[in-house]
Amino acid sequence: MDTVRYYATGRRKTAIARVWIMPGTGTMQVNGKSASDYLCRLTLERIIDQPFRLLGIDGQYDVKATAKGGGLAGQAGALRLGIARALQEMNPEYRGALKSAGLLTRDSRERERKKYGRHGARRGFQWVKR
Repeated sequence: MDTVRYYATGRRKTAIARVWIMPGTGTMQVNGKSASDYLCRLTLERIIDQPFRLLGIDGQYDVKATAKGGGLAGQAGALRLGIARALQEMNPEYRGALKSAGLLTRDSRERERKKYGRHGARRGFQWVKR
């Protein structure tokens, strides 16, 4: 018999993470690697552990995820949102704690596009009077 898995999607900037959570020993795999090998930074590992630590259930569930697009920080943010959403789907009682900590809110900040007549989104070209 197959174990029960819960699925959710998280997004941050241009990164998209697909997350599956199942009962287990607390292992986290991202794109076939362990989370610590994939993310390389302790701060990013802390970001994706946040929903588990908040609920006090770290080490009880395995996470399998695929992340694509953006950079490592954006992917970590997308993973955190996906994990929080999957935990909420698994147990609706977690919703209050996750929502009050702001973990169910999608961070809508995106890169502003470059405009014509400018160096970047807002910076103009250098202007010389004489």
